[in-house]
Amino acid sequence: MSTTSLFANIPLDGLSPELLRAARWIEAHPREVALHSMRECARRAGLAPATLSRLSQALGFQGFEAIKHLCQESFSAQAGYAGRAEVLQASARRDKDWLALLNETQHANTASVSGLNQAAQLEAAADAMLKARRVYFLGLRASHGLALHLHYTYGLLASNGVLVQGLGGTLTDQIGDIGPGDLLVVTSAAAYTRQTVDAALKARAQGADVLALTDSALSPIARSATRTLLFRTDSPSYFHSMVGALALTEALAAAVAVRGGRKVLAHLQTRQDRLDSEGAYWDERSDKAATGRPMTSSSSRK
Repeated sequence: MSTTSLFANIPLDGLSPELLRAARWIEAHPREVALHSMRECARRAGLAPATLSRLSQALGFQGFEAIKHLCQESFSAQAGYAGRAEVLQASARRDKDWLALLNETQHANTASVSGLNQAAQLEAAADAMLKARRVYFLGLRASHGLALHLHYTYGLLASNGVLVQGLGGTLTDQIGDIGPGDLLVVTSAAAYTRQTVDAALKARAQGADVLALTDSALSPIARSATRTLLFRTDSPSYFHSMVGALALTEALAAAVAVRGGRKVLAHLQTRQDRLDSEGAYWDERSDKAATGRPMTSSSSRK
């Protein structure tokens, strides 16, 4: 008996006809296994619940929940956002503590920044940003907010940053301006936006360096990058987590501050003085002076 795709690394030889029947049903119905209890799966398969329990033990699992988890991963990978949301709903009905699981995964994604990257890598990337003629920041779809945040925080420290926005269909025009001496900092995670992949390839072909912030060393933007920094995107929810990516952008901005010396300190002070002079941030004392009256408790909450 050959192995099947779901149990690709698990030999099914030696199973009794009843257990083999159960394995074949699971292989053919990963959605049902992902969404339903062992008792309900057994009912749908026309088997005794004890059969599924014995199958789990025969295959080396601690229990049926391990097979369910395997099916959830397989189903989620194939079903896209809607399928993952359906798995999330089923898990919430069964386990109730979905928020704790989500929070635990987010913490792990944040920790992945130091686990997947060394301080020396971050500092080398920061040096490349500070030495570049111009630093272009690109992130599309879910990654756009990351590019915006990194461009903003980097702009407090240096003046050579450019946010690639592609407003009015001008993305290719902006990418076309990138050349030798420039650095494109590009962020993307699976599923990778095609325009992002194409932009990284084009910038590299035009002689620019590319710093990829991504979820895998095998991602398409990593393959065309000069440097790569990694983060994890694991999530039990319907959409991949961006918490690790945000933590990485903050670490990279901090590395620029560490490596920038007095030059970044002077630039930061100039920006801070300008923001203060413009009254960019709300201040209770200045508001009282402007209005001539103290803030009320109700208005202060707005």
